[in-house]
Amino acid sequence: MKKLISLLLALFMVVSMAACGSDTPDAGTDGGNDVENKLVVYTPNSDGLINAVIPAFEAKTGIKVELITAGTGDCLTRIESEKENPYADVIFGGMSAANFEKHPDLWEAYTTPYDSSLPEAYQNWKGYVTRYCLDGSAALLINLDVFKELNLNPDEFTGYNDLLWPELYGKIAMGDPANSSSAWAELTNMLLVMGNEPYDEAAWSWVESFIANLNGISIDSSSKIYKGVAEGEYAVGVSYEDPCVSLLIDGATNLKLVYPEEGAVWLPAGSAIVKGAPHLENAKLFMDFLQSEEGQQVIATTTARPVNTSISNTNEMILPFSEINLAYEDIPYCAENKADWQKRWTDLFMDAAE
Repeated sequence: MKKLISLLLALFMVVSMAACGSDTPDAGTDGGNDVENKLVVYTPNSDGLINAVIPAFEAKTGIKVELITAGTGDCLTRIESEKENPYADVIFGGMSAANFEKHPDLWEAYTTPYDSSLPEAYQNWKGYVTRYCLDGSAALLINLDVFKELNLNPDEFTGYNDLLWPELYGKIAMGDPANSSSAWAELTNMLLVMGNEPYDEAAWSWVESFIANLNGISIDSSSKIYKGVAEGEYAVGVSYEDPCVSLLIDGATNLKLVYPEEGAVWLPAGSAIVKGAPHLENAKLFMDFLQSEEGQQVIATTTARPVNTSISNTNEMILPFSEINLAYEDIPYCAENKADWQKRWTDLFMDAAE
């Protein structure tokens, strides 16, 4: 009898231990280890977009996001250097077609179930890019106080040609198209609309004059451009729509946003999963969220425009497309010529500095 009791007690202990060891982990965890309940995001995006999308994704999924912000060039450099042992799971923003073409080995192929509902031009036709919003690549932010100091009339400043005003010499903030995705988008916008034909030599001649008026100013971060204008360091910032409108919403009365009368392009912003992402399934969930109706509605509350054009932006500070001279870029052509155009910009910039 004692042997039977001992046997039953031992069996009970074994079953109890097995039960304790087989507790079902919470969603997004790995056997109690929270490694899988995580997503590492590299992003060059503005604070407004980040602060809307990331908390909404965390609340939706319970996944904790580790956020690392840097310029597009720095994000790509880091992902490249880490490709043998990736740390990031996704890059959120900054992913133009050219960046995918230039770094094809850095990305996991993935298409969300919502992709087919987007306009064809914004779909994942390469298999790697998840497009989530439309960026206004041509946004000229001017500081009204600095304009007054320079005896300039802000109402007369209407587009790219006015960037050549002699009074603005050395007062313009512009990024480096070789390292900044927003500056690259500005360059291609300029080349599209400032010549006799898109991307012709007349456009490059204008770019050369514009570079001369920069007086060697080349900003290494897109955020430093609009922040520098807001702080009065520059009279004009060659920027993009999202962060500029954010400043206006926040009550910056000394600023004015101008869309070039020559034509302004809106490009689809892209995100991608890093090849060998440590948290691959969570990365896929992030891509899904960006293009889902819920994610697009979140984006619609920011200063960005949803890539699902059936969803309207709810922000009253966003100027309707009907009031802007829209231009449409040849995205594959620009991607094909990116390296050559970046080098040409750099050569012109260096020549102007001599």
